[in-house]
Amino acid sequence: MIYIKKISSAETYLVRQEVLRKGKSIETCYFDGDDDVTTAHFGLFQDERIIGVVSIFKATATLFTESDQFQIRGMAVLEEFQGKGFGERLLKEAEEYCWTQHAKVIWFNARESAVAFYKKSNYKILGDSFNIPDVGIHFVMHKKD
Repeated sequence: MIYIKKISSAETYLVRQEVLRKGKSIETCYFDGDDDVTTAHFGLFQDERIIGVVSIFKATATLFTESDQFQIRGMAVLEEFQGKGFGERLLKEAEEYCWTQHAKVIWFNARESAVAFYKKSNYKILGDSFNIPDVGIHFVMHKKD
C-alpha cells in the first residue's frame, strides 16, 4: 500500500541523507526553517516504510514579485523506487498543499539532473545555472498560479 502523509522534519532526514547528502553526516540533512510553523513535510510510504519525502517552506525569493511564495526543498525518493511515478505523486501533493495555502508562485533550486523531471510538470527555468558547494549545479525553477 502506497500513501502520503504529513511528517516531522526529523522523519525526512534518512531519505534526504540517502538521496541528497550521500556520504555526508545526518546533520547536513537539517535545513534552516525545517521546524518553522509555516513549513510542512510530507512522506511517501510503502506500507510502513518511508520511501520519499518533500518539504515546503513559505519563503520569499527576490526573483519573484508575488507575495505568497512557497519553496519546495528536500524532494527525494529512494533510488530503488525512482522512475515509478512516486516523485510525481509527491510533487503533486506538494503543489496541492501550496495552492490550498494560496500560493502565487512555487519555486525551488533544482539539481541539474532533475530539471527534465520538473519540466514534465510544467515548471520553468528562471535565469542561469549556479553551483551549490558540495552539492552541485542547480537551476531556479518555478510555476505560477
